[in-house]
Amino acid sequence: MKFNIDHKSPVPLHAQVEELLRELIEEEEYKNGKILPSEVELSKKLAISRSTVRQAIKKLVFEGLLIRKKRAGTKVAPKPVSSKSNNWLSFSQEMRLRGIPIKNYELHLSWVEADHELAEFFEIDLKRKVLKMERVRGKPDEPFVYFVSYFHPRIGLNGEEDFTRPLYEMLEHDYSVVATISKEEISATAAKALICEKLQIKENDPVLFRKRFVFDQGERPIEYNLGYYKADSFFFTVESSR
Repeated sequence: MKFNIDHKSPVPLHAQVEELLRELIEEEEYKNGKILPSEVELSKKLAISRSTVRQAIKKLVFEGLLIRKKRAGTKVAPKPVSSKSNNWLSFSQEMRLRGIPIKNYELHLSWVEADHELAEFFEIDLKRKVLKMERVRGKPDEPFVYFVSYFHPRIGLNGEEDFTRPLYEMLEHDYSVVATISKEEISATAAKALICEKLQIKENDPVLFRKRFVFDQGERPIEYNLGYYKADSFFFTVESSR
């Protein structure tokens, strides 16, 4: 294949590199496990910066077409096995795929000081300011989930972003931050006063509580998320294959 880019083209360089990589990974040798050229090799061959190459690779990693490991290089990802427990999406993406219309009831942004739990997770100083987002969402006729998210200062969010957009799409497109790993804890709890107010339920009604820790492809923390779901409006499905 012809492996070069047009520096005079109006098409962004990272988009041109992305298209070249899409063609490259279709070649049989790379499908069979051959390691792709490194960022350094690609940047030299194409006469562009490593950051531009990295941006294109991140996009394909995000789509699940490539996998990369430290000291092992980048290669074509094997065909995935369907598993709802592994193939996670943002709330907006998941509801969109299921054809469920969603209404945003509340959206609040504020800057708060990191407590011990946030400071430990983000590996930042205690009381450092982090952006906090609170959202109440649900079907057109009723709210059923209350989210509280905290974001690592490293991302560079300023609180002026359009958070009505799908969160992980916005982080990727605007900040080149690719959410790659999600670790979750799920438990049942009884609704306290604040949750009752947000979800329009009675005190001590059952609530599904989901704590989500989100990391980028370098396994660096980017989001600490708490989700409170109405027990009668939401269920969590796990599929496992062997």
